[in-house]
Amino acid sequence: MRYRFQFSPHLILQAHKCILVLMNAQFENFVSQIGNVIFGKKKQIRLALTCLFAGGHLLIEDMPGIGKTTLAKVISKCLGLKFNRIQCTSDMLPADIIGISVFERKTGTFVFHPGPIFTQVLLADEINRATPKTQSALLEAMQEHQVTAEGQTRPLEKPFFVIATQNPLEQYGTFPLPESQLDRFLMRITLGYPARAAEKELLQKGDSKGRVDQMEAYLTLNEVLLIQEKIAAVNASDALLDYLQDIIDFTRTSPHFQSGMSPRAGLSLLKATRAWAYLNGRDFALPEDMQHVMPWVLGHRLRARDDASEFSLEKLFGLLNEVPIP
Repeated sequence: MRYRFQFSPHLILQAHKCILVLMNAQFENFVSQIGNVIFGKKKQIRLALTCLFAGGHLLIEDMPGIGKTTLAKVISKCLGLKFNRIQCTSDMLPADIIGISVFERKTGTFVFHPGPIFTQVLLADEINRATPKTQSALLEAMQEHQVTAEGQTRPLEKPFFVIATQNPLEQYGTFPLPESQLDRFLMRITLGYPARAAEKELLQKGDSKGRVDQMEAYLTLNEVLLIQEKIAAVNASDALLDYLQDIIDFTRTSPHFQSGMSPRAGLSLLKATRAWAYLNGRDFALPEDMQHVMPWVLGHRLRARDDASEFSLEKLFGLLNEVPIP
């Protein structure tokens, strides 16, 4: 006699909830591990991980010596993915990033030698010290995950993340990123000076290089790809999409903004919202999730109409809060 077992919908729902709780616990553990190297910056660590798990690219902007490069290196190492680093300078050429074809005498043909962009995590350190021509070498790769060189298109590996650090524009030898380049970054975050207690801990433990070298991969490639698939499947209700469209319309019609959100900016905000919801243990997104990530997704995309300058995060959040939640 054969017995057929059927799980009740209630048991399936409970198992699904347990998986989400475990994901949240894993995420917080991940944050804590990175927090052992980057002291007192758990909020920025959560935002950075949200950006990367959403499949976006991350721009970290701040003064030299704050820990931008260290954060990028730690995250890259913990993800367990292939990693390359480029140190951007004013004399760097696009071929230094993409690669170049070299003539081989033995075969009598040109052989393409891939550049550092052929990786899974690319750290572009001090990206705004490279010239606009060199910066543009990243545009296609960041948007379409492919590179066209010498008439041939070559796909990049999955996943492909760019983590770029940027110094303040008023510093000597910097070139501002054009709007098309900024728009490729899902989020831009700043670290700021550490709190007194966190800085004391840093002074006690010394340079973080040794702690970074000792860190091991916290995730595998398959786990990273699986998390991205789960995030893409997070439910966004019609009411949430209406709220997003209201925000988009507000930026396009309000007298405060020079120009409104592009369709890509709207998609970016939705991706970040889904990622924040999933990493916090839910398979559905709420307006509160969108509000939490909104300043970091839109801060580098929106300009004030009067002087075309960037909004402070506080002012931007205050303006966008005028949009009523459905």
